[in-house]
Amino acid sequence: MERKIIKINKELCNGCGICVESCHEGAIRMVDGKAELLSDKYCDGLGDCLPACPTGAIEIIEREAVPYDQEAVDVKHVQKKMINSDSPACVCSGGIPRNIVRETDAPHICQCQSGDGNKGNKNHHVKQNAELKNWPVQLKLVNPGADYFHHADILIAADCVAYAYGNFHDDFMKNRITVIGCPKLDDNGYYTEKLTEIFTRNNINSITVIRMEVPCCGGIFKAVKTAMLNAKKTIPYKELVIRINGEIKT
Repeated sequence: MERKIIKINKELCNGCGICVESCHEGAIRMVDGKAELLSDKYCDGLGDCLPACPTGAIEIIEREAVPYDQEAVDVKHVQKKMINSDSPACVCSGGIPRNIVRETDAPHICQCQSGDGNKGNKNHHVKQNAELKNWPVQLKLVNPGADYFHHADILIAADCVAYAYGNFHDDFMKNRITVIGCPKLDDNGYYTEKLTEIFTRNNINSITVIRMEVPCCGGIFKAVKTAMLNAKKTIPYKELVIRINGEIKT
């Protein structure tokens, strides 16, 4: 059948990966540093990825393609959640190691049996270790020339996220340099200038940006994307939105 579907110009693609995260159906993947359509059946042809592309490498065309398959997309989402929920075994004091249970994106819960093999299981939250690797963390205060930014994986988060998402340290801060800010209360223009300086002065490995689902939080995404363009840097980029109930928005 002939229908609307995306077309990616690999010559224009700069490999930023923003389109991968903006495609809710998971129809785009990165191959050899370039975006490509994973399968016709995953693309609904609505073009949510178009405004996310900073180089205009994506367009909507009409061509022969297999029909959009919502069931296949749903299966793909379930598989992704199962992969994200993988956790190490939990060893509890005086207990037998059992698997950690994780429901969607909720905090880790450990199910343990008493050492004598009794069936009475007890549930408790696993104690988390602090994963902070730098100080300060407030974007207004960080030094763009700090050594920890060089060859770093950076987490840029709206400061409310840590309060909404219970496993923030383990899932997001671990092995990353953390920078926080509030795009609602602070000057987003200043944020853009500060981030531009950080990206310009340092070789950044990757950027992960997390915001809350509320509209006033959207400015942090814009500040980071604009800063990358200003710095003329192609940096692997990922963005996530956290719901008020603490779940990751998909």
